[in-house]
Amino acid sequence: MKAAVWYGEKDIRIEERELKALKNHEVTVRVAWAGICGSDLHEYQEGPVFVPTESADPLTGEIAPLIMGHEFAGTIEKVGTKVTKFKVGDRVAINPTITYGNKPEDLDVYDGFSFIGLHGDGGFTSFANAPEENVFLLPDTLSLQDGALVEPTAVAVQAVKEGNLQFGDTVAIFGAGPIGLLTLIAAKAAGASKIIVLDLSDARLEKAIELGATHIVNSGKGDPVEAIRTIIPGGVDVSFEVAGVTPTFEQSIAATKPRGTMVIVSIFARPIIWNPIQLTNTGVKITSTIAYSPTSFQQTVDLMGTGQLKPQGIITSQIQLDDIVSKGFEALTNDKSQAKILVELSGEK
Repeated sequence: MKAAVWYGEKDIRIEERELKALKNHEVTVRVAWAGICGSDLHEYQEGPVFVPTESADPLTGEIAPLIMGHEFAGTIEKVGTKVTKFKVGDRVAINPTITYGNKPEDLDVYDGFSFIGLHGDGGFTSFANAPEENVFLLPDTLSLQDGALVEPTAVAVQAVKEGNLQFGDTVAIFGAGPIGLLTLIAAKAAGASKIIVLDLSDARLEKAIELGATHIVNSGKGDPVEAIRTIIPGGVDVSFEVAGVTPTFEQSIAATKPRGTMVIVSIFARPIIWNPIQLTNTGVKITSTIAYSPTSFQQTVDLMGTGQLKPQGIITSQIQLDDIVSKGFEALTNDKSQAKILVELSGEK
């Protein structure tokens, strides 16, 4: 089967790969749609970040070169002999996080986790295997294309929960890429009264307005912290750092009210230099999130299914697997009007 395989920085190849043997507790999914994530882009631009290259990943047992893709949905093609919850023909989204499972779910991911599509073969291909516990049934109200948006939307849902966002709270989101835009959608659904989105790209900021931002700020055209405090003099209740660079890290803290919360959502591919006195002087609390709990993933499916979360507006392109480098990774690198690019595999609805 044809697959997009990561070999190294700026080295993703379309080649033929064999699907690994199905284990007893796994299902085989005929992939319909798969999204390109910011984490995938990090691996393309400056990897390896997560991809195991020196030794096999302890949870997946796999090592690069690997089939990428962890935001995907499709139809179950085959079930292992010990699978009890699903049947052939079920329409499903995949939670790609694999954990040891030794602790409660709110702590489990911090005890070690790996991703289908980053630490092991994923969904940029025709068929992919996944453990039964990582498979989530889609309601009839969601298409398989919608299903490919569940995973990144779950990241935003978990981020909003980590920020303990309350009805009426004010929010600043630093970075209007796909996860920043999804955080906007989740914060709006959670009852935020004012949502300020900041970015260097006017095209991305226009998309933010389209998706529900109450205010936008181009960070390259003035002091972003001053701009936020002009709108909300005391600082926002919750800020989200979704850019992954030193300036936005510091600005996120500076724009937050005393005893407010800054949530780190982005992936920092490289270390930053920062003085913690900024926290001592402001009383701002910092928290962070990686991925989501199974409960948050299911809640995301449910909220999308009822229409309370509507992430479909972030889709800016649909491409073929053969074009994933030129029209996918390179487009996301060079064209800031792009947000979520979906790769069509079977193309089933």
